[in-house]
Amino acid sequence: MNPALLASVLSLLATVAAQPYDHYDMGWVNGYRQGFNFQCPHGELLVAIRSYFSEKEGSDRLWSFECQPVPDNMGEPSDCWWDDINRAGLEWTSTCTRIPLNPPREWQFYCCYYKRRCPYSCMKTADVPEYYREEGEMVIPAYGYFIRGAQTTFSGVLRDRQWKYILCRLTDFDCEFENL
Repeated sequence: MNPALLASVLSLLATVAAQPYDHYDMGWVNGYRQGFNFQCPHGELLVAIRSYFSEKEGSDRLWSFECQPVPDNMGEPSDCWWDDINRAGLEWTSTCTRIPLNPPREWQFYCCYYKRRCPYSCMKTADVPEYYREEGEMVIPAYGYFIRGAQTTFSGVLRDRQWKYILCRLTDFDCEFENL
């Protein structure tokens, strides 16, 4: 083999291996230490949440969200509202009394009520991220699940937050009870 070609290939491999993973091209909705407002387009709901933590950038996170169309059989929401705002640096729980579809740095949920639908098979996710200061990702586990709420804890020492999301399915039939 040509020694110059081998040196060139080794140099290229060393250059590729030495480059850090670039988190700036992931479709983030914010920059570090910047506020943001995200809401899925009308007729869509949130199905994935991703975040990347950087201590170097002020112990802050970049955020990315993905939406998908609401199932046809759900129809239009009959009522939507913004839930209570949490205060930065505090623990917080928000469960829409009916059904939320879009979480929007003080956090707030945008909740929508689909009359005649009731939540069932609800579950709470494990911590996202699993440990403070790590990347976080929550993807709806299966088609037909929706985010109903979230619980968060904040570490003042580590200056980071962990989330647990409340996920539910919705009935395909009229409920005989109040949709709580």
